Amino acid sequence: MSDPAAPQTSAAPRCDLPWIREQLAGKEPRAIAQADAPRRAAVAIILREREEGCELLFIRRSTHADDPWSGHMAFPGGRVEAEDPSPLDAARREALEEVGLDLARDAALLGRLDDVRASARGRVLPMAIAPFVFQLTGGPETRCNHEVEEALWVPVARLLDPATASVVPYELDGHRFQLPAFAVDGRIIWGLTYQMLMLFFTLLGWR
Repeated sequence: MSDPAAPQTSAAPRCDLPWIREQLAGKEPRAIAQADAPRRAAVAIILREREEGCELLFIRRSTHADDPWSGHMAFPGGRVEAEDPSPLDAARREALEEVGLDLARDAALLGRLDDVRASARGRVLPMAIAPFVFQLTGGPETRCNHEVEEALWVPVARLLDPATASVVPYELDGHRFQLPAFAVDGRIIWGLTYQMLMLFFTLLGWR
């Protein structure tokens, strides 16, 4: 189901990774104050280069009744724990735990995006999410743990193809909405993950 208001592009993205690093380095990410969002989380937006262009790594979260993002498409990531020295360390730890990728060894940090305020089931949460962008430099395979149903590499060009633009019907407090999304091989990317993708794409001029 296509949505004419969803992001459209007809130009191929400039997806060389040194250029992406330059764009991210030229912007100071917006931070959400600790007082406004005392809980913290971090995600890893992981790119790898192939002959046909860049790909992004997504996961599909396992189904759990107590998880507000159960079954959603997402980036590897999770809460910043007390033992994590920083949100960056949390993003690296979660990627290793969830998909078996050692980002400290096999990836280069390209930069950080603005903090995103977490929300679930239509409610804003007292949590800020820090998205970190990485370039995978090694060639390891993903290995999903019990928190992840699958890991999926998606070409950036596919996400920018108008054919993948979609919407998700959503109802909250008796009101119905059409939330923007990407539809990729039967999977729907929406919500917080869609929001972070739009931050990334907008910063790079891809939308």
